Amino acid sequence: MPEGDTVWRTAHRLDQALAGSPLQVADLRWPSLATTDLRGATTLEVISRGKHILQRLDSGRTLHSHLRMEGQWRVEATPQVTARQLAGDRVRAVLGTADWTALGLRLGMLDLVPTADERTLVGHLGPDLLGPDWDPSLAVANLRREPGRALGAALLDQRNLAGIGTLWAAESLFLEGLHPWTPVGEVDDDALAGVVERAHRLLSTSQHLAVQTSTGSTRRGETSYAHARSGRPCRRCGGSIRVAMIGEPPQERTMFYCPGCQGGLGPTDDGRTQRPLGSGPRQTRAGYRPR
Repeated sequence: MPEGDTVWRTAHRLDQALAGSPLQVADLRWPSLATTDLRGATTLEVISRGKHILQRLDSGRTLHSHLRMEGQWRVEATPQVTARQLAGDRVRAVLGTADWTALGLRLGMLDLVPTADERTLVGHLGPDLLGPDWDPSLAVANLRREPGRALGAALLDQRNLAGIGTLWAAESLFLEGLHPWTPVGEVDDDALAGVVERAHRLLSTSQHLAVQTSTGSTRRGETSYAHARSGRPCRRCGGSIRVAMIGEPPQERTMFYCPGCQGGLGPTDDGRTQRPLGSGPRQTRAGYRPR
């Protein structure tokens, strides 16, 4: 699932393309919005809130979208958009001005609400790691609300802090040397504040980069320390990076980690040999309804 930095870049691109010009095309291919006509409305701004995208219109309404696992917004110069592109069965929304057209492909959510009611969609989210109102103290306090919860699972809960996903959670925990399954209540204040700050720093850096990297390298296979590297040697200790599930059903997520650097095997890890991703039978990552 795209994480907050990717969603921020998407919203920024949509804002650059659509803000300030009236919509000449507004085709929403979503059951609840199929008869909605937004033509003539002008986009005031497009912003991200965690993993959510909010397109605010001068009509007092907000078009909300979420990419979930496979969604994306693609921006094309309006004169270059082809009939074939518009007819694709993956297209869920077409928003076009005289100059630019945004195609929403495989979107996971699409809603239209009064701008004053945006909180019904995103009000449950914790402080946004990339938002102007980012508050690390509030994020730490939110994490502390469930002291018995595994730290990795708590970090992934968007009600605690918004925008982080499995990539940046795994990388933040690895770089801070924290075991993902340690109960939050057993993590001291400095360590908890440290992993929150690390996540903020990683996302803040990545939001301006074309390639997500925590290592500083943009070469394929060299962009992460732990994430998506199960079965491969740890860049620090040389031991094997592993992957196991974290969290309670139905919201389990994959967590990549190094037992050598992060305090041993996780309780959901059976310790069996793991092949590198892509070298054996296909490994899948658990999904969940976005928060």
